Amino acid sequence: MRPRLTTLVAICSALLLFRTTLHAQGAVTSTLQRIEHRVSHDLSEAAEEMPEEKYAFKPTATQMTFGELVLHIADVNTFLCSTIAATPPPVQRTLLPTASKHNLEERLEESFHLCKEVLEHADDAFLDDSVPFVGGRKITRAAAMIELAAHWADHYSQVAMYLRLNGLVPPTAKHKER
Repeated sequence: MRPRLTTLVAICSALLLFRTTLHAQGAVTSTLQRIEHRVSHDLSEAAEEMPEEKYAFKPTATQMTFGELVLHIADVNTFLCSTIAATPPPVQRTLLPTASKHNLEERLEESFHLCKEVLEHADDAFLDDSVPFVGGRKITRAAAMIELAAHWADHYSQVAMYLRLNGLVPPTAKHKER
């Protein structure tokens, strides 16, 4: 028995709609979402791994303390993800790098939650849009996304180094060193 043309059209339409839904955000946005998922886990786990008394640690006098680094990552996440969304950053209570480990970890988690929400609504179709940036400049949404990924990579390596200098194993190395 031959399938009816209307049945074939319906099946093809459903498959096309399913494929379009899966790829609506595009390769760039979906890739950044996957990176955010991994990096948010790794940076949060690294912040958790470092003992509270080591949050004041810094390898040299000119480098940030671990607490400053955690707060910096959170602040830049908030800024860049708000930039990607083309919205003002959320109002947050002032937090110093000397705040408790719990408060710094909480700020980091909040910043990654914001990034996750922003990236869930992002779309490659808008990568070329101009968004406000530092000093009244404008950059493309794509540039803000690339800056975000570069920022994560830069500071995860720094966090991993701080952990190693304190005899701790970074999250991404744990599975390799068991």
